[in-house]
Amino acid sequence: MQISVELTLTPIQDNYEPAIIDFIKKLRASGLTIKENPLSTQVYGDYDQVMQLLNIEIKAAFEAIERGLIHVKIVKSNLSDYAADF
Repeated sequence: MQISVELTLTPIQDNYEPAIIDFIKKLRASGLTIKENPLSTQVYGDYDQVMQLLNIEIKAAFEAIERGLIHVKIVKSNLSDYAADF
């Protein structure tokens, strides 16, 4: 089953940028389709592969920060080729 996941990691602390950069770099290194914009990062692929990656990397990100939150949206479909038609 293919999924699309949108993530927004928000460390609630000073000096937050290194944690976000490290998180995104680890996602990029996964071999899955990753897209980024200034507000979020999207991960596309097989459900089991994506969720295994997120389980590992979200835990690592939380261990690297004092306090923070992550917003996660999951869609049951691979929307990596989506383009607005308007």
